[in-house]
Amino acid sequence: MLKQLILENWKSFRYAELPLDQLTVLIGTNASGKSNVVEAFEFLQRIARGENIEAALAGNKTLTSIRGGVEWAALKPETEFTLKALVEGNDENTDYLYSITVQTKPIVQILEETIITQIYQDKNHEITTQKSIISDSSISVKYPHKKRSISNIKGIQGESMLSKISKFELNDKTFEDINLITDVFDNILVLNPITFEMRGYSPLSDNLERNASNIAGVLAALDGEQKTEVESTLSAYIKDFPEGDIKKVFAEPVGRLKTDAMLYCEEEWKPGEIILIDAKTMSDGTLRFIAILTALLTRPEGSQLVIEEIDNGLHPSRAELLVRILREIGSKRKIDILLTTHNPALLDALGPEIVPFVVVAHRDSETGESKLTLLEDIDNFSKLFASYSLGDMTTKGAIERSLSRNE
Repeated sequence: MLKQLILENWKSFRYAELPLDQLTVLIGTNASGKSNVVEAFEFLQRIARGENIEAALAGNKTLTSIRGGVEWAALKPETEFTLKALVEGNDENTDYLYSITVQTKPIVQILEETIITQIYQDKNHEITTQKSIISDSSISVKYPHKKRSISNIKGIQGESMLSKISKFELNDKTFEDINLITDVFDNILVLNPITFEMRGYSPLSDNLERNASNIAGVLAALDGEQKTEVESTLSAYIKDFPEGDIKKVFAEPVGRLKTDAMLYCEEEWKPGEIILIDAKTMSDGTLRFIAILTALLTRPEGSQLVIEEIDNGLHPSRAELLVRILREIGSKRKIDILLTTHNPALLDALGPEIVPFVVVAHRDSETGESKLTLLEDIDNFSKLFASYSLGDMTTKGAIERSLSRNE
């Protein structure tokens, strides 16, 4: 699991720390930096999957560009950025701090990659006893009484060593540590359902795409028992979403070769009258809702799910239903969720218990740089909370006014 993300000279951020929990909520006005945070997760996922650093930023034939590409990856006028991620170890007393520094000018290249093993002696003191240093040309693994080095690795310039580590002979513990980090990054899904992409046929697939375009293929490709369970859970939760009653949601292979699939649902608007419809006629809100549910139900346990503007297409009256789903399925399947939202109804539905896990993205009034501040760390938060609900704080601009007074 990811426990923290640190941004240094990344896009609009000079320096910021984002704590991550089972459910973390990122709020902020337009252009405050929320999307820049989301794109940091996407960058880490791409390099863990072996993408070239430049392609991970600028895109290629199969990848869309991260907004601004290479040109705007580093905070102007800087020419390099650093991303760090704190990853939970298998041992409850151990974490791993991964760091990558990338130069964007005059050429795009990795300047440094490090993994620091952090072992906690107690709750208040942190002791680092092991350090792994990774670079484009060598791997050095340093332990208290020994050092191992592999040099002259060819053909990996511009690619993170996270995806290459299995090719080299390392001791079992070192391989396991680095492989754990790679798996955590690989299991990040930045979900942004594009409904018109979800309406057509899609090939049978193992993993949901970020735009959910292959949702039918993912559901149809599940094995018999898992498919029954997932579709049953989908149907149970979604029956309360529309005004009418959706009895069943499912996907089936289509065509002579059965290599593509279509998403269907059965609706009952009049008692006893069941209507079968496919994704081409489903509402945008229904499709987005199904996409979020499908991601929660099909991602590997331990995944990080990032959902930007989760409230798009969501009627305020359905906010409590969505919150219940996020909490119930996320907890049951051990999936951590980071969501961004502007929806006051959703914030109110999350309730006061979410306060410690709400982070505010905002801009420094003098420098224009983005910052991240825990909601409860705002100086006069206790007064705000006594006067407003979470939703009212956002609609009335109370948070922004308090932050501007603190600067």
